[in-house]
Amino acid sequence: MASGPGDYTEHLLQNVHEDIVPPTTDGTTTLIQGSYQYYHYGCDGLNDRGWGCGYRTLQTICSWIVDTMRHSSAVPSILAIQQVLIHLEDKPSNFVGSRDWIGSFEVCLVLDHLYGVLSKIIHVTKGSDLHHHIPSLVEHFNKYGSPLMMGGDQDCSAKAVVGVHSSDSDTYLLIVDPHYIGKARNCHELQKMGWVKWQHTNEFVHGSFYNICLPQLVHRKC
Repeated sequence: MASGPGDYTEHLLQNVHEDIVPPTTDGTTTLIQGSYQYYHYGCDGLNDRGWGCGYRTLQTICSWIVDTMRHSSAVPSILAIQQVLIHLEDKPSNFVGSRDWIGSFEVCLVLDHLYGVLSKIIHVTKGSDLHHHIPSLVEHFNKYGSPLMMGGDQDCSAKAVVGVHSSDSDTYLLIVDPHYIGKARNCHELQKMGWVKWQHTNEFVHGSFYNICLPQLVHRKC
């Protein structure tokens, strides 16, 4: 479902992680390249509280791809995403209009179908092992520069990852959380409230597995 001029997308904040302070004074910070819009609960007037975080994270990634590729297609609505998954025979026909969640695998399918962007999935068997995968995430940001989608089974809240900070003793992920409800006035407000934050890898659910979707589209600087 396309979005026309003058609609809600003109009022979404961009690059809400900008100017956030690194979590420690030592170590190395690696961030995404390019621009994205911040999609979150209810940002288009649809009440998706409690089930739409995967869709909103996907929309955030789509906005980055549209900007990077200078793609003519608009970021898909939640309904359009559901229709794509039915078309691909990943979901049954009654999926449209449902409140069923989507995860990293569905994100991969939609990105390939809409934009021809292939993705890699990193399966983290348990949250306590997340720090072992930091080098792969750093490599991804350096090579492709795209935001990531992250979701787990016990940690059911999907989220975007837009950066990594690592030192000899600590590792952090820069999280853009789609669970915010309301109209965000500026990036600093979101950061102050914790919707955009550095999260230590020890703070993720240790017993939960996580799937991380890594879109393989190279950001090309103008």
